[in-house]
Amino acid sequence: MQVLVRDNNVDQALRFLKKKMQREGVFREMRLREHFEKPSVKRAREKAEGIRRVRKLARKKLDRESGITAPKKTGAPGRK
Repeated sequence: MQVLVRDNNVDQALRFLKKKMQREGVFREMRLREHFEKPSVKRAREKAEGIRRVRKLARKKLDRESGITAPKKTGAPGRK
């Protein structure tokens, strides 16, 4: 993974790198690999993740078809 540092702005590059790693699932993978996970526990976790994924997709599909959307969240008060 590679990130360009512009104008010696390391903080901005580091923020960008963290976002990129988050999107790729690196942090989640590291957390899962910290300790050994029994095969039975791994199967149960993957099955639960699949169920959550299917339910989320069904919920999104229902929202699209019904045309009713949830109210949009606004940012912190006073920020633009």
